[in-house]
Amino acid sequence: MRPILVTLHRWLGLATALFLFIAGLTGALISWDHEIDEWLNPALFDNTSPGTPLSPLELANRLEAADPRLQVRFMPLHVDAGHTLTVFIDPRIDPSTGKPFDLDFNQVMLDPVSGAIQGTREWGRIALDRAHLMPFLYKLHYTMHLPDIGTLPLGTLFMGVVGTVWVIDTLIAMWISCPSLASWRRSFAFRWQAGGYRLTFDLHRSGGAWLFMLVLMVAVTSVSMNLKEQVMRPVVSLFSDLSPSPFELARPSPDGTPVTPGRTREDIAGQAQAIGQARGWQTPMGGIFHSAQFGAYCVGFYEPGRAHGDVGLGNRWLYFDSRTGELLGAEVPGTGSAGDLFLQAMFPLHSGRIIGIPGRALMSVLGVAIAALSVTGVLIWARKRRARRMRRASGTVLPAGELTSP
Repeated sequence: MRPILVTLHRWLGLATALFLFIAGLTGALISWDHEIDEWLNPALFDNTSPGTPLSPLELANRLEAADPRLQVRFMPLHVDAGHTLTVFIDPRIDPSTGKPFDLDFNQVMLDPVSGAIQGTREWGRIALDRAHLMPFLYKLHYTMHLPDIGTLPLGTLFMGVVGTVWVIDTLIAMWISCPSLASWRRSFAFRWQAGGYRLTFDLHRSGGAWLFMLVLMVAVTSVSMNLKEQVMRPVVSLFSDLSPSPFELARPSPDGTPVTPGRTREDIAGQAQAIGQARGWQTPMGGIFHSAQFGAYCVGFYEPGRAHGDVGLGNRWLYFDSRTGELLGAEVPGTGSAGDLFLQAMFPLHSGRIIGIPGRALMSVLGVAIAALSVTGVLIWARKRRARRMRRASGTVLPAGELTSP
């Protein structure tokens, strides 16, 4: 059994090493994506225009009126002092062609006082200039920039498969690192004085043993975020009832064309505020998202600067039908079945935000460690491959334990 597991670990590890190396290093950086992005691009995000800022909803309306080719997809519902208002946009359908307008940007930075466009960019573009670096790394982290095929998010699904293989490989690695209780101490030891290959081996085996629970957590959460509907929800539903997703109650257009809203953002924001007050929510509305695909508005409740959630299981969201204003459902972290709570914890755990700044720092360190585990694994494989070739050439029989010990 052990030789089979060793062989599986070798090939599963090699198959995912490059992707985990990239994901680890990018994950270490994007734990601080907003902070680094703003530091790199003050021309996009800093604004000191004198005067009273307009309301975010008014700014969004002015943008759409000035450029009928676009519609706002996501926008904050507050303006941070000294900053632009950053909104994401979708192209509208060109009536002359029946296809979306061809825009070379999907993010707009607005002067909060005048409403003028201060800057634009295409979030996620494959580019390494200052304006696009952090969005490029963020998208690289979870899609490897593989192109979509129609409506199929190929990159997201691919990284979900990588995550699934990673989960299996992590469990196998721990099994072969600690084959018995008698050997557990050696599996956690580092021979710092030995240097060279022995230290490389220990960094991979013992480093993986020390980080086992954290690495397994990141692997499982990556599967959840990339294959939530395809894998995670079906698996979790075997053990616990799950509340239906609000998007399951939405009514997308039957032919797949974008749904034209029948209610304005102001209408939806007013409804959401009234519902939040009725439920006793003290947190203000933080942002509003429009899904033309599903015909839904989503309103998040969070403090300024906390769109991703900083402590706990995340933010509250209300979902509305964009045509009628009907309330489709709500996501309230900390409520629901055990399965609901498990799924709510996935992004906060993966990002470290479940414990705030310390968690984000931990994820940065862990990202570097995951990249190092990938590199040391490849180095060990390369050395053993070279040794196997030399032994085959000399006619020496390879010892059974050679694959798992230096």
